[in-house]
Amino acid sequence: MAKSDDAPISGFAKWKRALLFGVPLTSAAALFIAGIIFWGGFNTAMEATNTMPFCISCHEMKDNVYKEYKTTIHYQNRTGVRATCSDCHVPDPWVHKVVRKVQASNELLHKVLGSIDTPEKFNAKRLTLARHVWDSMKKTDSRECRNCHNFESMAPEFQRPRARKQHLNAFETGQTCIDCHKGIAHNNVRDQLTEEELEELEKPNPAFKRKIPETYLASLARIEEKEAAMAAEKKQQDDAAAATIEDRIASAVAAKVAELKAQSGSDNSSAGQAQTSSGTASGAAGDVSGDIDWGGIEAKTVTLFYPGQASFEWVQTGKDHGGARAFSKLGDRCANCHAKEVADMGAKIVSGEKAEETPIPGKRGHVDVEVQAVHDADNLYMRFQWADAGHNPVPFVDGGKMDPDNQVKLAMMIAGPGIDLIDQAGCWATCHHDSRYMPDHPEAAAIGEAGDAVSAIDVTNGITKYLADSRTKVEIKGRRNKKRGGWDKLKPTEEVDALLKAGSVMDLLRFRSGGEAENGHVLSQRVMGDAGEVVAAGKLDGGKWTVVMRRPLAATNPGDVPLEPGSLYTVGFALHDDFTSARFHHVSLEFKLGLDNAEAEINAVAK
Repeated sequence: MAKSDDAPISGFAKWKRALLFGVPLTSAAALFIAGIIFWGGFNTAMEATNTMPFCISCHEMKDNVYKEYKTTIHYQNRTGVRATCSDCHVPDPWVHKVVRKVQASNELLHKVLGSIDTPEKFNAKRLTLARHVWDSMKKTDSRECRNCHNFESMAPEFQRPRARKQHLNAFETGQTCIDCHKGIAHNNVRDQLTEEELEELEKPNPAFKRKIPETYLASLARIEEKEAAMAAEKKQQDDAAAATIEDRIASAVAAKVAELKAQSGSDNSSAGQAQTSSGTASGAAGDVSGDIDWGGIEAKTVTLFYPGQASFEWVQTGKDHGGARAFSKLGDRCANCHAKEVADMGAKIVSGEKAEETPIPGKRGHVDVEVQAVHDADNLYMRFQWADAGHNPVPFVDGGKMDPDNQVKLAMMIAGPGIDLIDQAGCWATCHHDSRYMPDHPEAAAIGEAGDAVSAIDVTNGITKYLADSRTKVEIKGRRNKKRGGWDKLKPTEEVDALLKAGSVMDLLRFRSGGEAENGHVLSQRVMGDAGEVVAAGKLDGGKWTVVMRRPLAATNPGDVPLEPGSLYTVGFALHDDFTSARFHHVSLEFKLGLDNAEAEINAVAK
């Protein structure tokens, strides 16, 4: 019998006829389930392409970048946290992730085309590939880096001093991770960029500026307090060790004197001469300082380090020096970043690892010099002490001694006013890439051909130190394979004379262990003359050098910088030890010298 239209409808039939937004529930449920299956499958497939095995499944990646990555801290480290390919190269936000996957289709095309299927092809395109990544990270404020690393979570007490300073700069100027941290997981090709490209790529973005977190400042305060305490403790230990050595020497001398007296039976024997050691020059150090009690004068430890061929131009070139931007654009002093790591820098350079093509075997990377300063109404007195290191022959010099007449030479430079970048660089401003023994020094033939261009300076022994202010142009970057420096770009004589008259020079004082002291200056060249009223004396005693310099506070000769209370003066020190000369010395960073000035880093107190 046919079913009546008025027959009741079953519950299941009612459910099938129900609508959701005009769509039967059964259809909606089916679509929902299908969507889950599709989404799950799609997401699973997409995540499968984010795994390390997938990324290195093609030999182009496995045989090139993967090998490089395995040698870095991102692969294996003390904490066991590994950053895989996708952590750095695939965004976390879903929309950005899908966009990146679409972009990856271009990489699949090049896989098919064989664009990078050999190491030679890969390396030919390496810079292009790297630039794509750098540009992407720059635009996103290094978003993928910040998945793991976060400015707000940094603790500067566990960072090197240079890193602390650079991260503070990043907060304040708007720099991002990739500006400084290229080549940390793969071979670095940053040095293949031109200076112009580096400048554009690494310039700060004001939109990335951040407020410095209180936690960062608190951590910074903790480490600075800790380092100050460590420095004070080290000084106490060094002072105690020095006192022990002095006592031992004094006891040995006293014993020898007593022995000689006993042998001769006379108090008028020559035994007293046993106190005098070799290495004296220009008289005894005590003759210079008179009745000054140096034992009551605070000493500052100044670490001098081996600089190699790191010139004034080198410092300002981003491809050579990672801190070039901070130096030239932000006005940072060299000491802002490097004051606490000069010993490490010296060790790296003296070994030939960086900025040195002719290492000297056995040469020490740094020398700690104790510096004391006092003054009276007329003169400044400086006392220097450091440990002797014995002799390490220079392999490229006959006899192994570059300056056989002088075992040591100790120089001090004092900057006059108006010199470009002098407050930041100190005496580095006098060291150029085209000076003798430097990479771009001119050959004798080129100097001879320069003729009138260099007639105003003495080029007999090559190009010496000079200030960029004395040149019409100094090539800094070495663009288009130009030689760096400005040896043949002298300003007219009258302009150089005007700088000298204004005192815009580097005043130069020098002690020589084998000769008289010297007084000179650096402007268009290094000029050394008679000491005049400058006196320097020193001796080597018990394995320690002691040198005392005295110079008038007033300017008594052209090129002298007058010293006045209330002012700060940029100074630097250089030590040629072990019979060396030219650039094979140890140098200091810049320091601020003052007379009875609490703000001075080297404070000359009234005697």
